Amino acid sequence: MAHVCVYCASSTSIEPGLIELATEVGAELARRGHSLVSGGGRVSMMGAVAAAARAGGARTVGVIPEALSSREIADFDSDELILTTGMRERKAAMDDRADAFLGLPGGIGTLEEMFEVWTSRSLGMHAKPVVLLNTGGFYGGLLSWLRDLEARGFVRREALAMLTVVSSVSEAFDAIELELHSETRVEAGPSAPVRVTPVPDA
Repeated sequence: MAHVCVYCASSTSIEPGLIELATEVGAELARRGHSLVSGGGRVSMMGAVAAAARAGGARTVGVIPEALSSREIADFDSDELILTTGMRERKAAMDDRADAFLGLPGGIGTLEEMFEVWTSRSLGMHAKPVVLLNTGGFYGGLLSWLRDLEARGFVRREALAMLTVVSSVSEAFDAIELELHSETRVEAGPSAPVRVTPVPDA
């Protein structure tokens, strides 16, 4: 069993299909015997992932800043709900409890969280899987921009390869499980070898 941290939208203005995607992610997480670490809200995709995970029997841990507990409507149904003083404490608590990170469609908050754990991995600060679900080409523009940054020397090829990009929910969990069980996965360190999966074309 792995503790999977899922980053996703908390906006209530998104299309219904993304809520269905979040529900599928929560159900698949539970089916595979994992537990969920989330941003601790019960609205939009964030709430849908947690509700589906619990419905499937998974343990859920929510982490939310006190200032956002009313805006994102804290998920008091979580098996463990952690209130933090701010966003930095929230992210640290989520990172500490996670064995892997999975990014779903989302906005600037989701991107900020994904970029932070990806960056820290590229610097050898951890060796946890970082997976981005590019369902329906949602992140196509972002991936094109990242490839351009690599071509222009702003992003190392090795760093780009540490972000695993997939297009389906099953592929996302397959990637997480493969890397967690890979014999090449080692403790984090400045020169730690890692299994890399290149960012594909959009």
